[in-house]
Amino acid sequence: MADTDAGSELFGSYEAELKLVQADLNQKLDQIPELAGEPRKSAVRLAERSLEEATELLDQMRIEKQNIPSSTRSKINQRFRNFESDIDASKRKLKDLSSDRKALFGSRYTDDPNTDEQLEQRQQLLSGTDRLDRSSQRLRDSQRIANETEDIGRGTLADLHLQREQIQHTRLTILESEGYVDRSVKTLRGMARRMATNRIITVAIITVLVLLIIGVIYSKFR
Repeated sequence: MADTDAGSELFGSYEAELKLVQADLNQKLDQIPELAGEPRKSAVRLAERSLEEATELLDQMRIEKQNIPSSTRSKINQRFRNFESDIDASKRKLKDLSSDRKALFGSRYTDDPNTDEQLEQRQQLLSGTDRLDRSSQRLRDSQRIANETEDIGRGTLADLHLQREQIQHTRLTILESEGYVDRSVKTLRGMARRMATNRIITVAIITVLVLLIIGVIYSKFR
């Protein structure tokens, strides 16, 4: 129960942080259409960083919601899907704003692919795309590691459960063996008592016979 409560609290913390990041991201996206040239490119880069942060928080929420009890997870899942939809919409909006090259590069933009300025523009776009790809790959790697860790955790719990059953079975076997030993000891004690009693009876009979023989002999020689 403590783990599930901690999971709920951590999910709520990520959710609150994501709302703040989303508000900041939406504000930056709203400002981009009013800008051109270098200010626009700077605004796009800032929006990209905010989007990366929002995506990372969303991935953390995806991991933490697995620790929330299934009885309350349906509401959590609905909120999570809403966040996913909002983030996807922000990605599409940022992509559209980034694809407006005329506004992005201002008066320097030209359709001639052979100019130095156009080559620079292409390199800048490719660099931004590479950064997004690297960020996406890091997030995928983080998700993969989290899934592997979860699988290892489930395997460890299964092993511990099996070991617990084996220990309980061994304990029952030991208790049963102790019962057998106690019964054996009681049986041996009973046999020892019977042997001692038989020995006393035998000695008594022999003593009586000896006394009788002595008495008979004594009576003959009187």
